[in-house]
Amino acid sequence: MARRQRARSERVWPILERAGRPPDGWPGWPEGRRFALVLVHDVELAVGQSRCLQLMQLEQALGFRSVFNFVPERYRVDPELRATLARNGFEVGVHGLLHDGKLFESRAIFLARAQRINQYLREWQAVGFCSPSSHHQLDWMHDLDIEYDSSTFDTDPFEPQPDGLESIFPLWIAGEPPGTGFVEFPYTLVQDYTLFILLGEKTNDIWKRKLCWIADKGGLAFLITHPDYMSFAGSSPSFQEYPVELYREFLEHVQTAYEGQYWHALPREVASFCHGQHLRGQAANLLQHSRA
Repeated sequence: MARRQRARSERVWPILERAGRPPDGWPGWPEGRRFALVLVHDVELAVGQSRCLQLMQLEQALGFRSVFNFVPERYRVDPELRATLARNGFEVGVHGLLHDGKLFESRAIFLARAQRINQYLREWQAVGFCSPSSHHQLDWMHDLDIEYDSSTFDTDPFEPQPDGLESIFPLWIAGEPPGTGFVEFPYTLVQDYTLFILLGEKTNDIWKRKLCWIADKGGLAFLITHPDYMSFAGSSPSFQEYPVELYREFLEHVQTAYEGQYWHALPREVASFCHGQHLRGQAANLLQHSRA
């Protein structure tokens, strides 16, 4: 099914040309950097949680930082792990509540779960949310106490809800009363599960090709990966895993090919930048255009 979908989607994936258009009045990235880079890890299961420290250390050794999004009520989220990540300059976010596909099944279900999600946001001192399986209903998410969300994408025909935002730039999702809202980060580099497990790619060339295009457009390179599917040294990849070296080599490529050209930041830092740049009206207009 994935191969057939890929053949049908050649004109819109992995690159959708119209997604490279910046919002009106886009100010560019801090320090005049060419593009921005954000690294995200959605931790699906306890096995993924058990690999988080290895992944943190891999990124630290290369000079990168990331956010780790945990599912609060699918497995026991280790408070010491969260504290260790924070001490080392990493970020923690919330990845749904149960990861059962029912978060947006009805407004009543969402509101009930939003109360519990907000409790975890406060307890973890988190400001970001990412919905499992990229399910989203952006107007409902105003009930979450968040500064940013990352439950959408620029283009991804392989997702169960494939309505992309058609932008590689952050978007402001305005709420009520006026002036309230949150920043929406569409992920712009294909997720590792899709690339290596669903499509069976043996290299990270698609990441590199898309990154080159994002850099040319001055956009946001937003990559979501999962420690659950990474095979670390000393273990052979199962049929639902890929060698972590593919991720490591991509980070090394970013360092060498784009040295001094990118702003690498945590998503909360990028959200703070977007709030400060007053992008609200422009981003909302772009969102409406992409939905049309």
